[in-house]
Amino acid sequence: MPKKVLTGVVVSDRMAKTVTVLVERQFPHPLYGKVIKRSKKYLAHDESGCQLGDVVEIQEARPISARKRFRVVRKIEEGRLDLVERYLLRKGRGS
Repeated sequence: MPKKVLTGVVVSDRMAKTVTVLVERQFPHPLYGKVIKRSKKYLAHDESGCQLGDVVEIQEARPISARKRFRVVRKIEEGRLDLVERYLLRKGRGS
């Protein structure tokens, strides 16, 4: 079975060797057809030292800790702080 590969933005890098990656997906509503956005946060193991706002690709892996099931494969883009600010404003914690 192939391993799941997802793309998202790093919204937290405060833990040692762990980053929180926000993955957004879009899909049409099954009945009405309107495009819906849903997001989910994943904890990913990070050896390379990703920064806040980096767009990364994560891949499913064996369980590393109680909540970590993904690892960072590669960094696609750096410094997308606009995506992080949008996430924080949406959650009501923006400053």
